[in-house]
Amino acid sequence: MCYEVRSLTLSKLKYLKRYGGDVFEIKKLEKLIEQFSPQYHASGFDHPDLPVITNTLEIRTMNWGLIPHWTKNAADAVRIQNQTLNARAESVFEKPAFKESILRRRCLVLVDGFYEHHHKHGKTFPHHILLKNQEPMSLAGIYDTWRSEDMERTTFSIVTTKANGLMARIHNNPKMSEGPRMPVILSKENEMDWLNWDGENEAIIKELMAPFDETQMEAYTVPRLKGKQATGNTEAAISKHTYQELVTEQTDLF
Repeated sequence: MCYEVRSLTLSKLKYLKRYGGDVFEIKKLEKLIEQFSPQYHASGFDHPDLPVITNTLEIRTMNWGLIPHWTKNAADAVRIQNQTLNARAESVFEKPAFKESILRRRCLVLVDGFYEHHHKHGKTFPHHILLKNQEPMSLAGIYDTWRSEDMERTTFSIVTTKANGLMARIHNNPKMSEGPRMPVILSKENEMDWLNWDGENEAIIKELMAPFDETQMEAYTVPRLKGKQATGNTEAAISKHTYQELVTEQTDLF
């Protein structure tokens, strides 16, 4: 699963080096970075606007939680959006909310990292997961545009897959019957393959929806992200924090 992320908190130069150039619009990217507030901790259930790059090579913000274009009314839109923060790679081609978007409307969701909670003795401990090279992270996404009489909203889902070794050790929620999950992270070499797929050979796109190489990732525990002690959307959300209950477990986790 991927319900909490960090986005646009790195230096502008890092985004320009990663996404600017002949393919993507540098001026648009610069403007988006300058006008967008840093998201040190954003929960999908708050449906924040996050930066994405579409398969039409447009850089823009979209609302998290995909609302299919065929949604009948605003009440249904609210209900559906809470259920579509993530799209499972194993069923994305069959689910009515996702099957058209995976074929025609794919995107890169630009984040700096994401959060997952580790379970132990009835308690949860938040972990921040990021790339070892401290670069922006491209998550595989799909999107759609829903229109009503007085509103138009373009929204997205993050595609998830089975967890790699690192994420399996962290994401150990005992209530998950399907096993630990993680977002589909795309390498820089695979970003255009995700965006440019022609929708013909499913094997090509399914190969991209695989667990990311754990040796290129790192993770550490952070202060509480939920409840009365929550850091909120502040820089404290990415600060390292030691939990004594996990001290003897840290070596095994990482």
